[in-house]
Amino acid sequence: KGMSLDGEATVRWRAGDGKYSLSSESRASILGKILENRSEGAVDEAGLAPATFYEKRMRKAAFTTTFDREAKVVTFSEDKKKRVPIRGGEQDRASTQWQLASMARAAPGKFAPGSEVSLVVAGRTDAQTWRFKVVGKESVATGSGSVQAVHLVKAPVEGNEQAVDLWLAPSLG
Repeated sequence: KGMSLDGEATVRWRAGDGKYSLSSESRASILGKILENRSEGAVDEAGLAPATFYEKRMRKAAFTTTFDREAKVVTFSEDKKKRVPIRGGEQDRASTQWQLASMARAAPGKFAPGSEVSLVVAGRTDAQTWRFKVVGKESVATGSGSVQAVHLVKAPVEGNEQAVDLWLAPSLG
């Protein structure tokens, strides 16, 4: 709404013994905590296999998305009747960037400029296919200096105006 905010985010990533956990918290200087999320699950042949995803946004109720691998279905605490079939490779809104990073590490040739990577991503009430287009390589300034990164862009999906820009730096893993 035309107002500039400073803030910080803390991300915690742990992986081992075929499992992973990811949590993040974002805070804005005058508003406090604006976003908290957690993703937990297994690591399998397709990469990350979320079991649960929890998110709490400022001024909104928390929700949990559950990936029932045995029943092969994703369910949502926001809409208990909604079910999305699990076909393999589904992610949640927090695990997506980590899955893309692992895919790029495993097959860097698939991330050539102009290529596209698709993932089914579950959120609050549904799962949608997110298509990331590889824009190209760019120099990105970081607190540790400049790094070469691969820039990916997800255009807004119908009914959701959220766009995503993501930079993956192969030299940093």
